[in-house]
Amino acid sequence: MTPSAEPVLDALRPGRGAASLRDGRRRPRAWRQFTRHGGAVAGAALLTLITVVALCANWWYPGDPLRIVAAPEIWPFEQWQYPLGTDALGRDIAAQLAHGARATLLIGITASVAATLIGVSIGALAAWWGGWIDEVLMRLTELFQIVPNVVFVLTVVAILGPRIENTVLAVALVSWPAIARLTRAECLSFKSREFVQACRTVGLSPWRIALREVLPNALPPVLVMGTLVVAGAILYESVVSFLGLGDPNVASWGRQIGEGRTLIRSSWYLCAEPGVAIMLAVLALNLVGDGLNDALNPSLRKR
Repeated sequence: MTPSAEPVLDALRPGRGAASLRDGRRRPRAWRQFTRHGGAVAGAALLTLITVVALCANWWYPGDPLRIVAAPEIWPFEQWQYPLGTDALGRDIAAQLAHGARATLLIGITASVAATLIGVSIGALAAWWGGWIDEVLMRLTELFQIVPNVVFVLTVVAILGPRIENTVLAVALVSWPAIARLTRAECLSFKSREFVQACRTVGLSPWRIALREVLPNALPPVLVMGTLVVAGAILYESVVSFLGLGDPNVASWGRQIGEGRTLIRSSWYLCAEPGVAIMLAVLALNLVGDGLNDALNPSLRKR
């Protein structure tokens, strides 16, 4: 690229130019918009709290959280050593919730990253190259979408075995199609923009245009989708563990609900406490996703 062509491309790229340079001297506009969203700030604070609990689980509750430590079915706040009570086997519920937060976030984040990598790669290839490549990749995407997600996840875990790695793989396989379709739509919208045409005019290679110009501009909506994938992964993992297909050596919120459902009439807290934890985690991720959508979506940013 010639030195004189670079300023022209900077002016044509989305979000560039003199106004963008002035905004760069202040706090990022997206961050200001995010902090103005009360629900997003509350969700981020709640998500931070859950993350701290997950990171400190080994320090607060060392050892195996599934070991028996007291009498069974001690109700919450009945004994100060076990503020959330014990389950039907005498295991500390607070310890299981803390260690379960780590397993739940690990599965959610890992599955979201894997699904995002697969979806972005397939969506970008389909949009940029078009033709028969687009047809094949989109038909493959539709093939994964027509299968019921929960059934697909349960089938994959049942075949491969009840391990965390298999749960992550199953969740990633059902989550990437939505990301692929979104990435394809975003890349198609940028493919015919002026700055892309200018890049072609100055002789940039198609791969460089796709990776350095189009894809970075198409990623903000994908990041929002990624937070929703994490929330969905938490729900999928809870369903898998609830049905007894989760890793038997790992504390899980869904597993706690599954083990406590037989005693829900006499000791309802066994299901209520992990159920509230799942609800709060999913709620926090959805609030953060809404805030990111408002901050990164140009049409909403003007409101």
